[in-house]
Amino acid sequence: MKKIRTMFFCQNCGQQSPKWLGKCPSCSEWNSFVEEEIRDTEAVRSADIRFEGIPQSIDAIEADEGDRVSTGIVEMDRVLGGGIVGGSAILVGGDPGIGKSTLLLQVLEKMAERGATVLYVSGEESARQIKLRGKRLGASAKSLLILVEVDLENILNRIQEIKPAVAVIDSIQTVYSSTLSSAPGSVGQVREASGRLILMSKKTGIPIFLVGHVTKDGAIAGPKVLEHMVDTVLYFEGDSGHAFRVIRGIKNRFGPTHEIGVFEMRDTGLMEVSNPSAFFLSERPEGAAGSVVVPSMEGTRPILIEVQSLVSPTSFGMPRRTAIGVDHNRVSLLTAVMDKICGIHLGGSDIFLNVAGGVKVEEPAIDLGIVSAMTSSFLDRPIAAGTVVFGEVGLTGEIRGISQTEVRIKEAARMGFTRCILPRTVAREILPEKQIELIRIGSLKELTEHLF
Repeated sequence: MKKIRTMFFCQNCGQQSPKWLGKCPSCSEWNSFVEEEIRDTEAVRSADIRFEGIPQSIDAIEADEGDRVSTGIVEMDRVLGGGIVGGSAILVGGDPGIGKSTLLLQVLEKMAERGATVLYVSGEESARQIKLRGKRLGASAKSLLILVEVDLENILNRIQEIKPAVAVIDSIQTVYSSTLSSAPGSVGQVREASGRLILMSKKTGIPIFLVGHVTKDGAIAGPKVLEHMVDTVLYFEGDSGHAFRVIRGIKNRFGPTHEIGVFEMRDTGLMEVSNPSAFFLSERPEGAAGSVVVPSMEGTRPILIEVQSLVSPTSFGMPRRTAIGVDHNRVSLLTAVMDKICGIHLGGSDIFLNVAGGVKVEEPAIDLGIVSAMTSSFLDRPIAAGTVVFGEVGLTGEIRGISQTEVRIKEAARMGFTRCILPRTVAREILPEKQIELIRIGSLKELTEHLF
C-alpha cells in the first residue's frame, strides 16, 4: 500500500512545513499550523486541470471590452470597472454580517429581472433562510436559482448543466472536494476548490463570485495565493455603528484599482449612494474647532470627507495618540513636523483623530487636512467657513503637489465650497476665481495665515 504523506500548512497564509511550527515564519501567526494529508490526485483530475491551449500570436487574439454585463447597480459596476467581464473570477471579502451575501443576492436579482439565468450556491444557509432574506430584499425572479451544496464536484456539474450568466459561491471556505481528506475551510481545500472553480470559469466564460471569510486582522482567510488567482478582489468596509458600507476594489485586471462604491444599509437591503460627498458631510457641525474638509480621490472619483481632531492636555504621563481612518504613524510624523516647523508643541497633549463616517484614507493628500484639524483644535479656533485643504507634507514642512488636482477642486466647487488651500507647485489652469478662491502655499509656516 502506498504510504500517505502529510504536511503542515499555516491556516492563515498557506505556508507549508514538513513539521509543526509554533510560529509561522511567513506571516508570524501563532499556533496556525495544521497537519493535512497529501494525496496524489493527478490521475483523478488530469482532465480538469488542463487548458489544452496552443501558442498563438497576440495580434490574432480577439478581445472585446464591450462584452461586459451590467449588474444593474451603478456603484457595483463602478467598482468592477464598468460591469462583469465574461469568464472573470471575483473574490468578495468582508467582516461577518457586513452585507456580502445581501449585496450579491441583490445583484443576481437585478440580472434575473432582465431575463438572465443566475445561480446562487450557498454552503452556509438553507434554502428557506435564503428565501426569507430574499423576501425582505424583494428577490423573487424565477430565473434566480438557489443551490444549497458544499460538494465541489456537484457544484461544478450543476454549473455546467445550467450554464448561468453569473454564479455566486457563498462561501468558498465551506466548499470541499472529495479528493482531499482535509476538513472544509483548510488551506488545501480552499486552494483546491477555488482553483477548479476559477479554471471552469475561464473555460466556459461564466463569471463567478467567490465570497471569502476574513481573519481577525481583516485579511481574507485561506492561502494568500487565492487573491493572486482571481481577477478582481473586493473588500467590504464599514461597521455596525454606521449605516453606510463601502466596497473597495483592491485588485482589478479589467479596470482601475481602489475604486469604491458607497452603499447605505436599510431594512430592504443595500441602497447605493449616488452623491457620497453630500452623504459624508451631511452631519458636519458648523463653526466647530478641529474640523476640516479634504477632497480625497477614491479610484477615479473625488469624495469630500471630514477630518476631525481633538487635542487636549494629557492627564497621564504618556500622551495618547489615537487615529481612526488614517495611519497613526503618519499622525505621529506630522505631529513632529508641526513641533519643529510651526512651533506648535503637542508633546504634552492627547491627540485623537478621526475621519468622520468611518472612511479609511491612505493617500498623502490628507496630510494637510490632518495638520489643519490638529492646529484648529489646539488653538481652539474654527477654520474659516467654506474652506477645503489638501496636499502632502514633507519632513521639512514643505507642501508637495499631488495628482488630479483639478478634479478635486471641481468637486469642492460643486459642493458649494468657496476657498481651497492647496500646494503652490500645482499647475495654474484651474477654475475661474468667481467659483472658488485658490490659495497656494509652499510651507506649513504659511498655513495659519490663511486657515482662520
